[in-house]
Amino acid sequence: MEEQKIAVGLDIGTTKIVAMVGQRNEFGKVEILGIGKSKSLGVHRGVVNNITQTIQSIQQATLEAEESSGLKINEVVVGIAGQHIRSLQHSDYITRENADEVISEEDIEKLISQVHKLVMLPGEEIIHVLPQEYKVDGQAEIKEPVGMYGGRLEANFHVVVGQVSSIRNIGRCIKSAGLDMGHVTLEPIASSDAVLSQEEKEAGVALIDIGGGTTDLAIFKDGIIRSTAVIPFGGNVITEDIKEGCSIIQKQAELLKVKFGSAWPGENKETEIVSIPGLRGRDPKEISLKTLSKIINARVIEIIEQVYLEIKNYGHEDQKKKLIAGIVLTGGGSQLKHLKQLVEYITGMDTRVGYPNEHLAGNSDDTTTSPMFATAVGLLMAALEKNPTEKSRLEKDETITEEGPIDDYRDSSVISNQRNSVFERWTDKFKEFLDKA
Repeated sequence: MEEQKIAVGLDIGTTKIVAMVGQRNEFGKVEILGIGKSKSLGVHRGVVNNITQTIQSIQQATLEAEESSGLKINEVVVGIAGQHIRSLQHSDYITRENADEVISEEDIEKLISQVHKLVMLPGEEIIHVLPQEYKVDGQAEIKEPVGMYGGRLEANFHVVVGQVSSIRNIGRCIKSAGLDMGHVTLEPIASSDAVLSQEEKEAGVALIDIGGGTTDLAIFKDGIIRSTAVIPFGGNVITEDIKEGCSIIQKQAELLKVKFGSAWPGENKETEIVSIPGLRGRDPKEISLKTLSKIINARVIEIIEQVYLEIKNYGHEDQKKKLIAGIVLTGGGSQLKHLKQLVEYITGMDTRVGYPNEHLAGNSDDTTTSPMFATAVGLLMAALEKNPTEKSRLEKDETITEEGPIDDYRDSSVISNQRNSVFERWTDKFKEFLDKA
C-alpha cells in the first residue's frame, strides 16, 4: 500500500494560530490527524507586529499539533490576510508565433508571467494571478483554451496584491519557528475551498469570513473567483466596543459577547441583566443584555455594510452578475447569535453559516467542523492538493529544490488543472531570500 501524503496548514490569525495536520482517506476526504491551537499575541488585524511573540505562538501551536498527531512537522502551507491586501482586474494578451499549433500550457504560463511583470506600487508584490476567462482571436467566454487554435490569446485576470514586508515577516516567523514555508495562499480563497460547494460557486456566492482582526470577502460567479477584499474590522472591534461601553476588562467583554451576545437587540427585554464580578473588592457590575446587544448590533451593522459595499462594487445589482446563492458566513465571528438574520435583513440576500465539514471525513469531531477552523481546513486542503503522489515530507527532513514538489501545486481556485508555476517560482525565490537573511 502506498504511503499516504500528510500535510500541514497553518492559519496565522489575529486571535488564534492553528496548525492542522491531515491526509486524504481512500474516499478522497480530508482526515484530520492532529490539531494545535495557541493564542495569537503578535498579530494585529492580520499583520505581524511582534515577531518574537508570533514565533512563540507558532511553536506552541505546531508542538500541540505534533503531540496530538504523533508526527514531526517540517513544512507548512500558510495563509495571508490583513488590511494591506488589495485586488484589481487586469486584461492582457500574447500574440503566438505559430497560429497553426494548438494553444498549450506554456502559452498560458507565458501570459500569466506577463501579468506578474505588472508594475505595482512601491513595496507591493503580486500574490495570486487568477485567470477569469479567455479570448482566442476575439472569440470570448472561453474557460479552457488549451488545445484550441489561435494567434492571439487574451485573458481577464483577478490579481491579488499584498505588502512585501508583511509577507516577509510571516516567512521570517515561520523560519525562526524551525519550519519550512510551502507556499502562501490568500485566506479568503482557502476558506472558500473549505466551505463552498461547486454549485454555489457556479450560481454566484459571496463568502464572508469574520475573523478576529479582519473580515475577508471572496466573490464567485460561474465557478470563477471574481473579487476578493479584506476589511480591517472583525470580532475584536466588537469586543473592544463592549469593553468601552460597559467599562469592563477585555476578558469579561469577550466572555459576555460569546455567552450572551446577540446581533439583534429586539429579542432582549429590559429586565434581562447579567452580573459581572467587580475588580478586587469592588462591587459587581450589572449589565443589561439589551444594552449589550445594542452595542454589538451597531458595530456588526458597520462591518456588514462595508462588506455589502464591496459586493455592490463587484456589480451584484447587475442582472448578469447577480449572486444567486447569496451569502455564506464563516469564521469565528459567524457564530454570533442572530447574525444570519441581520445579514439577510441588511443585504436582502439569502444567507447561511458555512461549516467546513463537506470535505472532511465522517469521523471528524465537532471542534474541527466549527466555522472557526474554516481557514485552517482550507489551507490543509491546499497543502494536500499540492502534489497528491508526493510522499510525506513530515517524517523526512529534506529541503525543497528549485524543481521540487512545489512546481506541481495547482491552485484550486484557478480553472481546471491550470498550473500556477509563476507563483511557485516566486515562492522559491522568496525562500532563497529568507535563507540568505
